[in-house]
Amino acid sequence: MENRSMLIGLHGITGVGWKTIKRVIDSCSDLRELREWSFADYTRTGIPAAKAECIIEGLDEGKLQERVELARRLGIGFLTRFDSDYPDLLAETAQPPWVLYYRGSLKALEYPKIGIVGTRTPTAYGKKIAEELAAALSGSGITVVSGLARGIDAQAHRGAIGKTGGTIAVLGVSPDRIYPPEHGRLQDEIIGSGGLLLSEYPVGTLPHPGLFPLRNRIIAGLSLGIVVVEAAERSGSLITADLALEESRDVFAVPGPIHSPKSRGALYLIKQGAKMVISPEDILEEYTHLSPSSGHFVEPLTKSATQSPEEGMSADEVVLYRFLSSVPVTADVLLEQTQFTFGHLHSVLLSLLLKNKIAEQPGSTYVSI
Repeated sequence: MENRSMLIGLHGITGVGWKTIKRVIDSCSDLRELREWSFADYTRTGIPAAKAECIIEGLDEGKLQERVELARRLGIGFLTRFDSDYPDLLAETAQPPWVLYYRGSLKALEYPKIGIVGTRTPTAYGKKIAEELAAALSGSGITVVSGLARGIDAQAHRGAIGKTGGTIAVLGVSPDRIYPPEHGRLQDEIIGSGGLLLSEYPVGTLPHPGLFPLRNRIIAGLSLGIVVVEAAERSGSLITADLALEESRDVFAVPGPIHSPKSRGALYLIKQGAKMVISPEDILEEYTHLSPSSGHFVEPLTKSATQSPEEGMSADEVVLYRFLSSVPVTADVLLEQTQFTFGHLHSVLLSLLLKNKIAEQPGSTYVSI
């Protein structure tokens, strides 16, 4: 068995973590030597007796072949630290995964990569910004990396699907599982468009809340920089930003309303020195030496420069639309501002909702999108 197969075998053994594998690799010049190792050889390296027994049993060639065949039947491939196409940036991090399990095309790893992260419960503003930003970056030859979570992550993936750079989803579960359950179609769209699903968890790993924070280091490790769109003060997105800083990667943040709790994380990052993003160009200008299409025209992050958001609206719709922004406004306030009758106001609101110009928020409040 070659080194690569032995590493896959080690990584797939329940209870054998990153540090144990490092201990083994540091103790032998060639992993094929493990076929000859005795129980005493393992314990001599400091590996506990119970774990040493698990490794000896788990490296049985027949069991390893069963795991490999199961993964292949599920359409799952292996990318190890011994492979030439293992991402260079990720390999430079403090704790790069020994094995990545993947579905989709490894070609997505060839492009420069930017991570986009944020809250699982975004505002209409945050969802629109994440999708537009991802579309612009991916259209300019940047691969968008995120975590396939609800909210900002999902919108970033959707924005990048089908564009030049495409998207990479780093999973917090094993690659044979779908989480969250409603993202099965999104996973299929990512794979079908030439994108990539990555996980460091072997097939059959049971889901656990503790697995999800660990994938943040992979998102940060793959990326040249991390963009935080919307995040609360205490958010996993800020952890990802901290991990990016630890690996000397860039951190960007999209500003939002100062009174919105979902803007506080991004505003905090800007206050601490993260680069403020009001256009995709704010990111792309940092990487003109890397982007395959750095001279490509980039759509502004806010409203389109070539088409007014008020195009196609009636006069009353324009009046109402101009009283709206990313800050939620109640119908009572709009009644006072527009001087419309109650019935007419709700008729105009309904028309704008159908035209996808505004969004209704909890508490019967409204924002422009």
